[in-house]
Order: sequence, then structure tokens, then C-alpha cells
Amino acid sequence: MPSRFFSLLGTMVFIAMVPMAGALLAQPAGVQPGTAAPVMTDEQDLRAELKDLLPRNRLMGKGRLTYWGFLVYDARLWAAPGFRADNPAAQPFALELAYLRDFSNVDIAARSITEMRRSADIDEGQARAWTAEMLRVLPNVKKGDRIMGVNRPGVGALFLVNGKPSGEIRDAEFTRLFFGIWLSPNTSEPKLRSALLAGAM
Repeated sequence: MPSRFFSLLGTMVFIAMVPMAGALLAQPAGVQPGTAAPVMTDEQDLRAELKDLLPRNRLMGKGRLTYWGFLVYDARLWAAPGFRADNPAAQPFALELAYLRDFSNVDIAARSITEMRRSADIDEGQARAWTAEMLRVLPNVKKGDRIMGVNRPGVGALFLVNGKPSGEIRDAEFTRLFFGIWLSPNTSEPKLRSALLAGAM
């Protein structure tokens, strides 16, 4: 995200996650600014890995993050029917970022910590520990890569890169703040949050 970055995964990475300064404009894919975002599922929204990870999953919403006309990533959120937007951390879900340009994992991790600090005070020791964990599970990304973060309530976050597991961060507080980059009311990208939660209760 940017100074309003990776906002909404980093996903997730969630991840999260994109180093840029300036105001990012997030809008639902295929929807003009200022209009409502219908949640429509097509073949591009289906993920084989979710059959086992979230067997009752359905697409809650999707949106695209752009920066002054430059494409950053497409984000998608899957959850079970009845998913509530007021307490996402307590429910299983999957958040995916499909990158539309290249980013290093160092920049993704750094921007993720900056965005997570919108919701909580994070001391330098904790920031270093969480940064190391993100670098362990998140790769450098190229255009076309997909990073998915799966929320495991009370346990942590499982990450997949292009459909294959890349690691897990077993820390519930990290997971809450990380996915909060996109789903928290404190997000720097409220339009993208609304697009992702379009089908939630």
C-alpha cells in the first residue's frame, strides 16, 4: 500500500502488502468511483485451495488498488455465509492480493508494520520480530503473483503464494493487526475496505 499503501494485503499478507507515498485510490474492480460495488463471482474469483481451507467459502468482495493511475494489486476476500464485518478476526476468512507490479518483501514488510501501527502501538522490538516473520513467509513478488492470507481465529495466519503454502505466523495479535490493514475501520483505504466487505453482514 502507500502512505496509504498496501492498504489493504499487504495482505494477509496479508499481506498485506506496498511502499509508496501519496494517496491511493481504491475502487471495486470494474466499478466507477462513487458507485456501489456489486459482488459478482466469475471463474477468476475461484481458488482451488479454498476447497479444503474454507469449504463453505464465498466471495465477499473484491477491489483494485491504484496509485495515481498505476495499478498496484487486485484484492479479494472470501468467507463463509454470515461473515460479520464488525469482528473479522473472530471468523475464518481468506484475503488475497494479486499483484499488478513488482515489490520486494522488505518493502512489503516495512509498509505492513507502518499500516498496522494505525490500529495499535507497536514497539521496536515487536516490530523487528514481526518483520522477521513476514520476511520468512512472504517472497519478493512479481507482476502476476498471488499472495493469500488465511485467518485462523485465535491461532494465526497461514500464507499461500500462487496457491502453495509458504508458511504460517502463529500469533493472534499479529494476525488481527495484519488483516486490519484492509479490514479495520482504521484502514488508510476505506473505499477498498468497503469493496472487500460488500457481501458481509
